[in-house]
Amino acid sequence: MEKAGYILLGVVALVWLGVIPFGMIEAWPWGLIGFLVLIGLGLLFAQVVKDRLKNKEDDYYSKNADL
Repeated sequence: MEKAGYILLGVVALVWLGVIPFGMIEAWPWGLIGFLVLIGLGLLFAQVVKDRLKNKEDDYYSKNADL
């Protein structure tokens, strides 16, 4: 059930990211602000994913720690 929720949220996010730029183009030049925000969020997200994949300590504790 949890996986289905994540898949649904992922699909909705991808559709939103695919459609929202068209609205930003319609609102040109103010839509440029939205493009910059999306680029900034994308860069931050990529950095978080990269840091998480490189951190072996987090992997160890997520597999072995009892909370």
